[in-house]
Amino acid sequence: MDAFIARQPIFDRKKSLFAYELLFRNGLSNFVPDIDGDVATSSLLSSSFFTIGIERITGGRKAFINFTESLIIQEVPLMFPRETTVVEVLEDVRPLESVLLALKKMSENGYCLALDDFVFQNDLQPMIQLADVIKIDFRQTSIAEIRKLLDSSHLKNKKLLAEKVETNTEFNQASEMGFEYFQGYFFCKPEIIQGKEISSSSISLLRILAEVNKPDFSFDEIDKMVAKDLSISYKLLRYINSAFFKRKNEITSMKNALVYMGEKELRRFISLITLSKISADKPSELIRNSCIRARFCELLGGISGCAESPDALFTLGLFSNIDAILDQPMTEVMNRLPLSEKIISALVDNTGPLHAYLELVTHYERGEWNRIPSLTNSICVKEEVIPAIYLEACNWSNALTS
Repeated sequence: MDAFIARQPIFDRKKSLFAYELLFRNGLSNFVPDIDGDVATSSLLSSSFFTIGIERITGGRKAFINFTESLIIQEVPLMFPRETTVVEVLEDVRPLESVLLALKKMSENGYCLALDDFVFQNDLQPMIQLADVIKIDFRQTSIAEIRKLLDSSHLKNKKLLAEKVETNTEFNQASEMGFEYFQGYFFCKPEIIQGKEISSSSISLLRILAEVNKPDFSFDEIDKMVAKDLSISYKLLRYINSAFFKRKNEITSMKNALVYMGEKELRRFISLITLSKISADKPSELIRNSCIRARFCELLGGISGCAESPDALFTLGLFSNIDAILDQPMTEVMNRLPLSEKIISALVDNTGPLHAYLELVTHYERGEWNRIPSLTNSICVKEEVIPAIYLEACNWSNALTS
């Protein structure tokens, strides 16, 4: 069966990427809870480590993986590299003697242990002592309960991970409370401050973005605009002369570089470089996520029977985080970008023929598997092709942003 695997980022206090949690749905089943836990995790492990390759999914980062009570007792985590595997102990695992012995062995062998969806109970003390990371759900646990738990001595010297952190306000709150790691999609949300305007340098970059994403953009106009930005010019020439293009003769002229790349490749490259410059003070995962969404949507367009333009879908995915990058409402940003009505309606109003593509990728990356069947049907794509498309998008993003 096809393995549906998504990755969810985990950040440190500086919003730098620390690890990914791997989210899994087996085959064409609709919900993870309907699958036996041991079967689900075993399939995930064999797919990620043996079939797919863990580094292709996580880009070499640590991987948090849920382990059931049975798999822990069988010491299955010891089959996998301790450098990349974080053993996440599910909340329903009991502190049996056999469980504690297995966890102690893993800890002694250098494995990082994390307790998932933690709620304090006295009988969990032995497991708490062995754990390195304690994960607390910001959606299921009240702030008052969290503060009470943190003020106690139960979690002393443990690294705390706040999960399901969905807003920047929650991130700041968790950080102030003493959490070291943060999991959720707060980084995709803009920090909108009343009266804040887009900087002049960002406006200049947006103008380049607007020009290169016109259906019939002018190479001469792009040449003039890029020539004014030394860093873009340097990166463009370095890229065009890289081994990727397998050229015998070096290109030194900016105009020749633009023409040689061609419209499609140039649009991608300039868009990504300018977005990277605009988001210099943002988590790098924001650009990686934008790249994954762009490639994912583009590939969907290439196989969809609904006849939507893959180029338009690439642009849609690429700009899906532009509000978070600029800390501005999406409507305000779109007013500065002459994108197509289809793209604008999808990004601003969540409507139109392109919206389902973006909705599919966002539900997939969150592991919200129950929405996948209806969304794939709505865009005329077979559900079983989605895992391979997601993996290709991750590979492309890893290569592009490394």
